[in-house]
Amino acid sequence: MFTGIVTDIGTVRTVAPRNDVRRLTIASRYDTSGIELGASIACAGVCLTVVATQSDAFEVEAAPETLAVTTASGWTEGRRLNLERALKIGDELGGHIVQGHADGIARVIAREDLGETTRFTFEAPADLARFIATKGSITLDGTSLTVNTVDGPRFTCLLIPHTLTHTTWGDVQAGDAVNIEVDMMARYAARLAEFR
Repeated sequence: MFTGIVTDIGTVRTVAPRNDVRRLTIASRYDTSGIELGASIACAGVCLTVVATQSDAFEVEAAPETLAVTTASGWTEGRRLNLERALKIGDELGGHIVQGHADGIARVIAREDLGETTRFTFEAPADLARFIATKGSITLDGTSLTVNTVDGPRFTCLLIPHTLTHTTWGDVQAGDAVNIEVDMMARYAARLAEFR
């Protein structure tokens, strides 16, 4: 479990295809001596398992399902990724409950720089749009955000300066693809409603 509060920006150092899996080395400021093999780290919102560590990096593997439904298939050397270590009991839940199980890819339709804040307009896949609600939570590229408006599959989020400078969001432009994870509570509420 995660919270959608980004704690570091990592950089993809190497990408090594192995049969149907891609092994990625991600440089990070994390103290890798405290990362156990098998630990989960959310990379741009995708929960990946640590399979090796180096002094200033960790290695993860992206399986076929991950490559099929997330932006991980397009990660190349030099790509910057929002990172978050797994939540520990007693940690502050500053965002919302995030599983790191990205549901798919949303597209950035527009970016409007409004002085210090920036409004992004996104388009979600049609099958996910019903889970997105005004003032609800959404996870985009591993960042817990509040939905401002919803119009069919399109929705907006307003980002503050801190988010723009402490995550990869400062680099995001119209046309970019981002990983989307809908709110877990919305998903379960919709599923329960199907049985009425």
